Amino acid sequence: MAGVTGAAVLPGAEPFEFEGGSVGVLLVHGFTGSPGSMRPWGEYLSAVGLTVSCPLLPGHGTRWQDMVPTTWPDWYATAEAAFLRLRTTCEQVFVMGLSMGGTLALRLAEQHGGDLAGLVTVNPSLTTDRWHAAFAPLLSRVIPAVPGVAGDVKAEGVPEVGYDRVPLRPFASLRQLWAVTRPELGRIVCPVLTYRSVVDHVVEASSGAILLAGLRAPAEERLLENSYHVATLDNDRETIFDGSLEFVRRHAPRALVPDAPCGDD
Repeated sequence: MAGVTGAAVLPGAEPFEFEGGSVGVLLVHGFTGSPGSMRPWGEYLSAVGLTVSCPLLPGHGTRWQDMVPTTWPDWYATAEAAFLRLRTTCEQVFVMGLSMGGTLALRLAEQHGGDLAGLVTVNPSLTTDRWHAAFAPLLSRVIPAVPGVAGDVKAEGVPEVGYDRVPLRPFASLRQLWAVTRPELGRIVCPVLTYRSVVDHVVEASSGAILLAGLRAPAEERLLENSYHVATLDNDRETIFDGSLEFVRRHAPRALVPDAPCGDD
């Protein structure tokens, strides 16, 4: 989706799909981000024969003004539609998300129960420790956007395709997504693997604590010592990619999934 103004999608922000076998993976990008932050992960999983889909969430990937009229149900509906499409062609579907994409993945698991084979989240957001965040609905009436959070990458020379501004009305809606997702974490029945960056300038450790406390399903948290928030592009990205593939192999025993991607270096 190019956005409500019809603005062109930024280079590198395009959605992508890779056809593969009977195991599917839905990748979901983060707030103000784009599929560009997920493409290396998607290419890695596709190289072993998995079917991969990563949609562009409404209002993202063009200009920040296109986000202003969008809300979390819009983003969720796009992720859900992509998930349902994968379910029609794949025997098993895993959902993997970064930041808000991880939150949407959790919400999908709450709503679709056993239809998910497993979840992998990277720095999912469920709250914020920033006290002024509560004023976003009020401030959005006079201030449309504030400086952005994209590009929190420790590795030098690795850009993220995303917005340099955070629109406050959509951020207020993101807080509503947190509010509906947190109380229902106990409904998730599929296994969960979550990664958390030890140093994250966007999502605080409190989100990770809420996630682990709320889950009843089998869950494991792995710490990333050498990456910031956008860990899927950062120094620990191979750790995430390898771990997610091992997670798929463990929970998709019927699938023929090689030990390592072809041509991986």
